[in-house]
Amino acid sequence: MKLKPGFTILALETSCDETAAAVIRDGRQIVSNVVASQMHLHERYGGVVPELASREHITSMAPVLKEAIAPINGWDAIDAVACTYGPGLPGALLAGVNAAKALAWAQNKPLVAVNHLEAHIYANWLMPETLAAAGEVPTDAVLPPEPPFPLVCLIVSGGHTALVLLRDHGDYQLLGQTRDDAAGEAFDKAARIMGLGYPGGPQIQKIAVGVDPGDVKVPRAWLGESYDFSFSGVKTHILHEVQRAKVTLDISLAEAQPEVVRKLAAAFQESVVDVLVTKTVNAAREVDARCVLLAGGVAANAALRDTLIARSPVPVHSPPIWLCTDNAAMVGTAAYFRFAQGVQHDWSLGVKPNLKLVP
Repeated sequence: MKLKPGFTILALETSCDETAAAVIRDGRQIVSNVVASQMHLHERYGGVVPELASREHITSMAPVLKEAIAPINGWDAIDAVACTYGPGLPGALLAGVNAAKALAWAQNKPLVAVNHLEAHIYANWLMPETLAAAGEVPTDAVLPPEPPFPLVCLIVSGGHTALVLLRDHGDYQLLGQTRDDAAGEAFDKAARIMGLGYPGGPQIQKIAVGVDPGDVKVPRAWLGESYDFSFSGVKTHILHEVQRAKVTLDISLAEAQPEVVRKLAAAFQESVVDVLVTKTVNAAREVDARCVLLAGGVAANAALRDTLIARSPVPVHSPPIWLCTDNAAMVGTAAYFRFAQGVQHDWSLGVKPNLKLVP
């Protein structure tokens, strides 16, 4: 269906450890985008604790919502309410879904639920950072062209790694996915093994900048001609290298042997990026994609972005860094295109922690 100009969605995101709310206009304009991070609660444990995350969503939801709707003219300016209903942590998802259902029911607004992975893909449809960061978007703003179909999207996050072909809005084909650890999970585990902080991706990227791994080699799992991924072996290799260096896991390797850890981190990052980029480029060529998209938290990795741009045969689109990690703006834009296709949900909506992007 054709949505009216200025169609505005209030979106919520609570799939993991960020409580987020955003207001999106016309599917691409960010009116507001508020994220309350819980990293300070989970970093001491080296990963997200589901029970803590669920409780924190409940206490953070009201202030996040209040800030998100502050720029608009009351509920009359909202046309629909959206949320993430999977995949994710069950308790965390429930907090967002129940809040969205309550708001939609109380304000008599349509409810639209979206797949969290689909939302990450649609972060590429949002207005570029230079315009959106201003906070106040004019209603007559000229938006850049949308990414052209068909396209290939590489989704890389803490819990997911997949290559997806998009022929049109809502028309997906799964080309490949991880058989074990996701790329982001591998970064976190490798960083923990090397005695670095959490989350692992930013820590590894930071110490690997400008470092030549030299004779430090980390294997790649190519899995033949498949577009699937495997990163558990890379993680195990890092563990063996640490043990070979005779550094116990309760000592910070970064402090004990800083040159060793820098080279090891650079080699690890190089290995993961090489596999991700090679498979993405091969897939784009095979399906005659008109462009390539990056999506998910690991899409913020500079080495991944730069290498993919350098090697891709077609243009590469990626969200600004602040839209790569979990946020509600991406949920709002995904919901806009779903709603335009006639998708709505009723009050029986539940959460689906193991929801697939492609059934």
